[in-house]
Amino acid sequence: MKILHLTLKKKWFDLIKSGQKTEEYREIKPYWTKRLVGIHYTHIKFRNGYSKKSPTILIQYLGLRANVNFENKDCFTLKLGKIIKVENDQ
Repeated sequence: MKILHLTLKKKWFDLIKSGQKTEEYREIKPYWTKRLVGIHYTHIKFRNGYSKKSPTILIQYLGLRANVNFENKDCFTLKLGKIIKVENDQ
């Protein structure tokens, strides 16, 4: 299992946890290109905050595509699958 670790603000974390948000976006920049392109992740672990006790969601990763002009920016779209595990839920 290869996991991509991402930190999110509470608003986006809660929308993913509830199943309302099924895609995550990252602006196409060298940092994200290096982290995302050509690497075959199986899961994404989202964390809401930086504490060891912060809530986390382990979710199935279904793939990546380049999305032109999302909110006036060129972005990567990370397609999210089913939730595998929720930890430290508050």
